[in-house]
Formats: sequence, structure tokens, C-alpha cells
Amino acid sequence: MKKLKKLESLLYRLITAPSGVAEGIAAERHLGADGLDAIVLGDDRLSAEARLEIYANMYFYRLLDALKEDFPATLTVLGDDNFHNLVTGYLLEYPPTEPSVFYCGRHLAAFLRDHPLRDGAPFLADLAALERASVEVFQGPDAAALEPDSIRAIAPADWPALKLRIHPSAQILALDWRVSELLRAVEERRPWKPAQRGAVKVLVWRRNARVFYRDLERAEADALEAAGGGARFAKICDLVAADAGNQDPIAAINRLLARWLSDGLLTRG
Repeated sequence: MKKLKKLESLLYRLITAPSGVAEGIAAERHLGADGLDAIVLGDDRLSAEARLEIYANMYFYRLLDALKEDFPATLTVLGDDNFHNLVTGYLLEYPPTEPSVFYCGRHLAAFLRDHPLRDGAPFLADLAALERASVEVFQGPDAAALEPDSIRAIAPADWPALKLRIHPSAQILALDWRVSELLRAVEERRPWKPAQRGAVKVLVWRRNARVFYRDLERAEADALEAAGGGARFAKICDLVAADAGNQDPIAAINRLLARWLSDGLLTRG
């Protein structure tokens, strides 16, 4: 068993070697005179190194395909060649550390923050962040959403102390670029336009196994973030009232509450 584990570790290092199998072999000084031939059987058609190179290519292209699936809008903006080069550099900087491909794209937005490709599309990092959040929300934890009947059953005297939490899978992103419409255009196979600069908070949530996202006005963002932090309903109402302006604050909180319930966004604290 110990020998098997050593062999598996060696093959993994060679297959995932950043500079290719040949350089990976050169770094494994303990292989001895026979090198890889002592481990992998070659023949007249393919050497041991060539056989292992096939697996190395399969490894990279499996990750590339997974990232294309998770970041379709980033791929569309960059094009195939630039996206291929982006992923090559990204995997050198952030090699996978988990068995599941779910995790392989979790650092792509951070990697894009200072990447030269942003010179032509400065919104790329925010776009990738929204796409990654969509993946995480889809895979996120589940919880029973509050239904309107449950809310109506709460006694009026209990409302001020009530704790309403947002669904545990939901995320609120603080972005510098308004990338929601660009992502929606790509998803709907419509022509897309570069995102406009502008600070915005974006809600990403799941309802009935589907992921949704939308830009938030300040009052709603403040209220949802407070709910996410465990604030009581009275505090949430105060935040909405502070941003209501000339609107009736009671009508404003009723509209938000109805929308959150319709979205399946709330759970009981």
C-alpha cells in the first residue's frame, strides 16, 4: 500500500507538472537510470513519456472545459485563445488542491484583478466574481424558505423582535462594474455590451434549483445585509425608513418583504 501511494503521488506530480512531463521527470532525481520506463510501459508507437503526456493533456483540458462551463461570459468577452492563455497562467498560480473540479475556479476573479487582459476589459474581474458566485449559490446549502402564510401567522406584537435571515446559499457582492446585464445577455445569447463603471451591490440567490441575480438599491442592500447579520425586524425597518426619502416607509418595507418572500429569499432566524 505504501508503494502504491508513492507511485500515485509520483504520477500526479508528473501529470500536473507546470512545465510538462519532461521537466517533471527531470525534477524527479530518484527515478534512476531507467527513469519513467521502469514505471510506465512504452512501445514502438508511444514512449512512456508520450503516454504520460496524454494524461497530462487530458488533465489540463478537463479543467479548461470546467472553467469554460463556469465562466461563459468571461469566455465570450475574451475569446477562446485569450481564455486558454488565461487558464494556463491561472492554473500555474492556483493549481487545484481539491478532488472536485467545483473548486478549481474559486480564485479566478482574484487572479484577474491585476491581469493584463483587464486593460481591454477592466470589468473582467467583477464579471468573473458574479459568475463564480452563481456557481457557489447553485451548490450552496439548502434551507426551507419562509412562505407568506408563515409570515401572516406571526402575531403583531412579535414583529419588532422577529429575526429574518436571508437564505444561507445567497450572496451579496460589492462590485465596481455593472456586469449583471452583460452576463444576462450572454446567458440569453443576445449581443452584449461592455459593462459600465459604477459601484453596485448584486444579490445572487437560488429558488427551486435555479440561480437568479439582480442589482440592489441601497435601501434593499442595507436591509438584506442587516438580515444576513441577524438583525431584528425593527432594525431592518429603521434602515428602510432612513432610505425611503419621500416614500411611505411602511409601504416600502411591505414591498420589499413581499418581493423577498416571492423570491424565496428569507428563512426564520
